[in-house]
Amino acid sequence: MSSPPLVGLIPIDKPAGVSSRAVVDVVARAAGTKSVGHAGTLDPLARGVVLVCVGAATRLVDHLHELPKHYRATFALGRSSPSDDLETPVVIEEDPPRPDAGALAAAARSLEGEILQRPCDYSAVHVDGKRAYRLARKGRPVELAPKPVRIDRLAILGYDWPRLEVDVICSSGTFIRAIGRDLAAALGTGAVMESLERSAIGPFQRASAVDPDAVNPTSLVRLLQPALAAVPHLARVTVSRQDRDSLALGRPISLPPESAEALAAVDDDGLLVGILRALPGGGYRLRPSFIGRN
Repeated sequence: MSSPPLVGLIPIDKPAGVSSRAVVDVVARAAGTKSVGHAGTLDPLARGVVLVCVGAATRLVDHLHELPKHYRATFALGRSSPSDDLETPVVIEEDPPRPDAGALAAAARSLEGEILQRPCDYSAVHVDGKRAYRLARKGRPVELAPKPVRIDRLAILGYDWPRLEVDVICSSGTFIRAIGRDLAAALGTGAVMESLERSAIGPFQRASAVDPDAVNPTSLVRLLQPALAAVPHLARVTVSRQDRDSLALGRPISLPPESAEALAAVDDDGLLVGILRALPGGGYRLRPSFIGRN
């Protein structure tokens, strides 16, 4: 009798110099399935938390994107590069302005909250069906429209010209390189990112993330967290066996009034059944489903 397919997620501590895709491949080989994906690319030059989902848990990636991300980054001011980091040639400015700590702090505060941010030219954003970084590497012009992002915290941790260290808590889709770029531009200079660490995604801390070298077919079964761990920010509701059967057939169910548009439905064993979505006329429908898989 074959074992049931693996379902869940695993926080990986990605080393610098390794792509997020390579991390996914490590988990995919250990799981013996192609149904593996990650919730948020981390630049190859960066290190830190990458959440990898396995099996039906890949359907929860959008919910993982809702979790805030915590970063620490260092920048060198008074210089610039096409990629806003050290991946491309760096140009050092002649006699750039040297802002004091007070000016830096004020500029940082101006970037907090809901803002429009122009993505970096060297990024995975699609432009006419192609990745922006592929066009940029070929020397083709890249025009990226600003996108709404949320920066909950942008704190100066250290400053000794030209080095600047910052602490950032932000929404998914925020480019940390672009934060340095825009922060410096507000002060009349440029910046390139020298290092980046993603220290947390929601409750998933780098300190407890798994070294990819420790992932193998035997350890993955033990290290894999249940699918329910992917939605710590959603309210939970326990559904009856009757409601579970109805949901399995694609039928909506009625629940006591809830303010949330989405609820994590669990069964009597505490396993995730799926995500309940509120219907306009009342009741909830299951999407996505984990019935029979978890």
